[in-house]
Amino acid sequence: MKRPHILLIEDETHIAQGLIFNLELEGFRVTHVETGAAARQAFRSQTFDLVVLDLMLPDSHGIDLCSEMRQLAPKLPILILTALGKELDRISGLKAGADDYLTKPFSLDEFLLRLHGMLRRSAWYQPAYNKEEVYNFGSNRVDLKNLQATTAHGNIRLTELEGRMLAIFFAKEGETLTRAELLESAWGMAADTETRTLDNFIVRLRRYFEDNPAHPQHFLTVRGRGYRFIKESG
Repeated sequence: MKRPHILLIEDETHIAQGLIFNLELEGFRVTHVETGAAARQAFRSQTFDLVVLDLMLPDSHGIDLCSEMRQLAPKLPILILTALGKELDRISGLKAGADDYLTKPFSLDEFLLRLHGMLRRSAWYQPAYNKEEVYNFGSNRVDLKNLQATTAHGNIRLTELEGRMLAIFFAKEGETLTRAELLESAWGMAADTETRTLDNFIVRLRRYFEDNPAHPQHFLTVRGRGYRFIKESG
């Protein structure tokens, strides 16, 4: 069985050593780099199944690196692991193309859970849709197989997680999906996980697909419960 290959971009030696030890115990193959330049070189010369990315690197900002990797590999799972925990930092990371965002200090169990979930969904996604699976709503056209979307704001290359989340909303059109359901089905997280990642992710979808993200017509908040997708706005 192939060992998943992880690119770990982390310049804090003690954190990197602990992650490498535990990732290898979990059966992963790890390539570790400490700078943006080394990450770019590794990314050009090797193939990875997942990237763990710190934002504060000695020679570059991880947000820029995330954007570059996302453009080159639209389906590659990317987890940002950083001490920058403000909501604006999370939104910037997700906007740059990250699939998930975890702040330091972090629980090793949660970190490994998220990685396994991201890799599992990556494997599920490949055969999940056929060429005819195109979904239209409002002024948007979404191609789930090729992870592309045409919107009023222009053409968008979707990440794997964005495609997965959209597929869940499309399949459950009109239904209220709780935070727990979305966390479990799209992220593979425990239902009681405390995270704002989901909320920030919805903000990202609204920015893509709503004519006015501040007044959404398709991706609606159901206060105290979760979110609901409506195909045709009222």
